[in-house]
Amino acid sequence: MFDIGVNLTSSQFSRDRDEVVARALAAGVNGMLLTGTNLHESQQAQRLAQHYPQCWSTAGVHPHDSSQWQPSTEEAIVALAALPEVVAIGECGLDFNRNFSTPEEQERAFDAQLRIAAELQMPVFMHCRDAHTRFLALLDPWLDKLPGAVLHCFTGTRQEMQACIDRGLYIGITGWVCDERRGLALREILPFIPADKLLIETDAPYLLPRDLSPKPASRRNEPAHLPHIFARIAHWRGDDPQWLVAATDTNVRTLFGIAL
Repeated sequence: MFDIGVNLTSSQFSRDRDEVVARALAAGVNGMLLTGTNLHESQQAQRLAQHYPQCWSTAGVHPHDSSQWQPSTEEAIVALAALPEVVAIGECGLDFNRNFSTPEEQERAFDAQLRIAAELQMPVFMHCRDAHTRFLALLDPWLDKLPGAVLHCFTGTRQEMQACIDRGLYIGITGWVCDERRGLALREILPFIPADKLLIETDAPYLLPRDLSPKPASRRNEPAHLPHIFARIAHWRGDDPQWLVAATDTNVRTLFGIAL
């Protein structure tokens, strides 16, 4: 099983990164996509992916950091994208929930990264929060030019999910769905996501599944918890867990060109 979203560059992993990767592999995780959220972390993610044979990375700028986007950023992202460990552009998109960067800055950086992905013929790893309509408006002109795209950490409505599926997007589901308070609506739409468009992730160190038993001493999430998320999603979808692992591994190969 493959974890499509791990923030392994996080300082929360600085003391035991080797052990975190080892625990994930021991738990049955056969690969991880390390998320680049700004230029520095994209460079760091690439170096980590180079260090760990079971890892690959993305290169991009998260909407929170869009104010940092400038011509030199674009040049550096393009250079990173040429490296074999980098298999997608992103994390990019829109986040109108917090607006750490202005909407205008977010839109400029998102559009630029969609253009880069189209020019380089690379898939896009995307983020959208409280910005669905504008997100699709910016994405739509690029869809026929992109080889593929995933909206990671999806937490939207069934209607928003269907709009993404209708556009051929993959949907990334995290342990948010294990939250008995906030995840119920997402849990209900799981059966409506086509298996050939589903990807699963931890978004570690964030979004620790709340239904882990026994509960970990730390609130830090790890890719070693991916089997738990898989099992819960398979249960709520009515899928055989091993079949779902095989189906999503196929999706990883198709979208990112990764040989598992």
